[in-house]
Amino acid sequence: MKTRNLSAGLAAVLGICAAAAALAQEPAYPSRRITYLVLAPAAGPNDLLGRLMAERLTRSMGQPVVVENRPGGTGVSASEGVARQTPDGHTILQAGPSHVLNQSMVLRLAYDPIADFDPVGQLVSTPFVLALTPSVQARDVREFIEFARARPGKLNYASAGVASPHHLAAEMFKSMTGTDIVHVPYKGAQQILQALAAREVDLTFISISQVRPLFASGKLRGLAVTTATRSPLAKDLPSLAEAGPLPGYEMDVWIGCVVAARTPRPIVQRLNRDMNSALEDPAISAKLSAAGLVPKPSSPEAFLELLKAERARWGKLIRDLNVKPQ
Repeated sequence: MKTRNLSAGLAAVLGICAAAAALAQEPAYPSRRITYLVLAPAAGPNDLLGRLMAERLTRSMGQPVVVENRPGGTGVSASEGVARQTPDGHTILQAGPSHVLNQSMVLRLAYDPIADFDPVGQLVSTPFVLALTPSVQARDVREFIEFARARPGKLNYASAGVASPHHLAAEMFKSMTGTDIVHVPYKGAQQILQALAAREVDLTFISISQVRPLFASGKLRGLAVTTATRSPLAKDLPSLAEAGPLPGYEMDVWIGCVVAARTPRPIVQRLNRDMNSALEDPAISAKLSAAGLVPKPSSPEAFLELLKAERARWGKLIRDLNVKPQ
């Protein structure tokens, strides 16, 4: 009996020693520079968010966290590169809705936007807003719906391309209101703003951070935000859901971070903890709010559920609109 107990105890001690030895062999994290990919050009809200996160992580991690801007191509090339990285937490991808939309829009996508990544957490959301040029004679959402219905095919709206959040927000609005508004795609927010200024288009659905100064100057008129309820970033604007009224209308554009699948759980948890701490810092929160971004600290599990829900929701809308992958 004593021999059996002694053997069991010795086995337990050996197991602990083996685990400790294995842990000791694991390289410290981070062991080198961390690359933080932002799928947007330098300057702008996405870039600001990435640089604030990188600055905070550099301090908390003890290694440089360097932002690399990878705009263009809806992030497919950069995302594929991250999916193929060694899963060690040294490459972080800051992603938005296109991360899951690409699965419905890109033929032969070389990666799965959920299975090939581990979610770290959501960082922020940014409301879109229905913005009109002064030439559109409508002061509220109901007036605009009546105005558009009386002019089928006469109004046009700008987007950042097929299946972009701008495009899907507008098409969902058209579907729910029975309006016929022509889609004019551009390559990004800056070109959309230029088109609005030149009166090439009549309206757009766009991040409030991009157009808030134009509301103050009278160059554009904001009618409503696309979030389910009013946004703290535009307290004077109703939601489309209440102003239409369009029950169920919601477009809340999110930004979060993912890493390559099979990244060790402690690394994911540490990144999540440090990013949430940054988002809860009043100084950082104030800078984000000024840029039209609402901090949304979350868990990896909650972000995973958001990714799954967004893929299903927008994938269905893309199919319903008969938008063909390219």
